[in-house]
Amino acid sequence: MQYPDYENEVNPLEYDALTGWDDDATAETYAAFTRAYPMYSASSRDLAARAGLTNSRVIVDLCGGTGTTAEAILALAPPDATIVSLDSSAAMQRIGRHLLTDSRLTWVNAPAENLAGHVPSHSVDAVVCNSALWKTNVAAVVTAVRRVLRPGGRFVFNIGGTFAGVTHPDTLVPPTGPSLTTLIHQIATRDYVIAPPTAAMPPKLPLPAITRLLADTGLNVVAAEVTGQHTTTAERAAWLSIPVFAHPEGALSYEQKMAILAEASARTRPDDVTVTSWLVIVAKLPEKAA
Repeated sequence: MQYPDYENEVNPLEYDALTGWDDDATAETYAAFTRAYPMYSASSRDLAARAGLTNSRVIVDLCGGTGTTAEAILALAPPDATIVSLDSSAAMQRIGRHLLTDSRLTWVNAPAENLAGHVPSHSVDAVVCNSALWKTNVAAVVTAVRRVLRPGGRFVFNIGGTFAGVTHPDTLVPPTGPSLTTLIHQIATRDYVIAPPTAAMPPKLPLPAITRLLADTGLNVVAAEVTGQHTTTAERAAWLSIPVFAHPEGALSYEQKMAILAEASARTRPDDVTVTSWLVIVAKLPEKAA
């Protein structure tokens, strides 16, 4: 049987993973991944650099998890700045509190949609959100961000290429062999009769849609760029070992999924590189906003 390269259809680095984050095993595995591999730290540094933090006094790390993005923000923020890392997962924040002890950083355990209930209105210079916006009620989050931003404040975030419906040119290079995701589906079909996905998901947040959502609250898109993130097979395998991302989806136990992942990984080269697409957006509240 021939299998298509599902990596080109549904990027495994962008699965929704809407639930399961408030779990100690997930939090610990995720934190270990962010320390060992550059994916989240690199994208966090990119977003923080775009946020123009040099003179910022109050900065929000939205959906901050264990603090990878907060760490990038702290590296650029002034000595007297206040950084608020807000996330709904207490388990993720417990780890973050141990990893980051900078006195400028405050942790708030709350959903992104409730941001305006925890940060004063019109007080924030920048809100940064890495790899998470599409997992939220986007309209509610954008409204909350608008309420807390001061005039001239920025909202900087990224959206996975599958969800944004964008493709970076570097991803179009033909693969030299089956991807890790394709191999996982082959093994799952062979051993557990689990059918692989047959169609790509429609984009949830293409640029025109997110632009309209932002504009409806008074935020203007001032920059939008499709970027490509280079990822090794070893990094991808480690990412897929995080419980909320373990595949294939379905009724298999975590141990079964890890056995499939181990067999699939053994049939790949750990240093092989794939490229994932991201849409990076910088939005701004006008200086004269009410």
